[in-house]
Amino acid sequence: MKWNRYSIKTTTQAVDLISSALDDIGIEGIEIQDNVQLTQEEAKTMFVDFIPELPPDDGTAVVNFYIDSDEDDGTLVKKAEQEIKDLRMFVDIGEGTITRSETEDKDWINNWKQYWHTFTIGNLYIKPTWEEITEEMKGHPVLSIDPGTAFGTGSHETTRMVIKQLEKYVKKGDRILDVGCGSGILSVVALKYGAEYALGTDLDPNAIIASEENSVQNNITKEQFEVIEGNIIDDKNIKDRCGYECYDIVCANILADVLEPLSVNIHEHMKHGAYFITSGIINTKEDEVVNAFKKNSELEIVEINHDGEWVNVTARRK
Repeated sequence: MKWNRYSIKTTTQAVDLISSALDDIGIEGIEIQDNVQLTQEEAKTMFVDFIPELPPDDGTAVVNFYIDSDEDDGTLVKKAEQEIKDLRMFVDIGEGTITRSETEDKDWINNWKQYWHTFTIGNLYIKPTWEEITEEMKGHPVLSIDPGTAFGTGSHETTRMVIKQLEKYVKKGDRILDVGCGSGILSVVALKYGAEYALGTDLDPNAIIASEENSVQNNITKEQFEVIEGNIIDDKNIKDRCGYECYDIVCANILADVLEPLSVNIHEHMKHGAYFITSGIINTKEDEVVNAFKKNSELEIVEINHDGEWVNVTARRK
């Protein structure tokens, strides 16, 4: 199928109004291109491992929309031109020009799947849900995940490092605390490695949904994995619900600025000899995190690992 793509050069200020106007006249599949950086709050609803750095925002944007070439008689484009003309009375549209190009698409919904395939981290196979388990995977832990609906897929360096540490330290029957669990991928992996129980905490209610979806996809029961919404750092109710001195491993793949206050009291939830496996630390923050860990006399750092510009710090409760 061939599609005519129309691109509107405009401003970031006008993007929402233009998108709404296009929707009102029956245009679907709107695509926005800009350099507006996501906030931490916005990122909570996005399915990404970390917030990417973008070029400076110059205030310009492009709104693309697509029309089936067989049905494109110019009517919708004329309506779009009129909507843009009307919007100029209320907002700075910028250029407001519409340019046309042609594109071919085989399957709008599933085309991206050709770029995402099974990969391994240590002895763990991470496969998309639409691929079958092969003979090669048998005898190995296998994580099935839908990258279209997950907060993290395991492909980011920080996630990879934590997974490698889980493979190294998880023992059969262990209890896991997953702070900032997101999609629950680390908890599910720990259970695949033989852990008996995992509890995840996250500030984002969407994490509950994502974790439950990934649990079902990987045949993990609610008795094995639970997720609660809340802040374990300063919410006494959440701390009490998590329990004290009862976990063999605590993992936290979160920002360095969160790991630092977390390191002050996280030992309260750990058994003596338990491991605290962390990442999400950019290398420019490594010294800060290491120093924060060292201030807690209950913790001793046992490993520091690097993958690209990212850092893993693993500590043990004395």
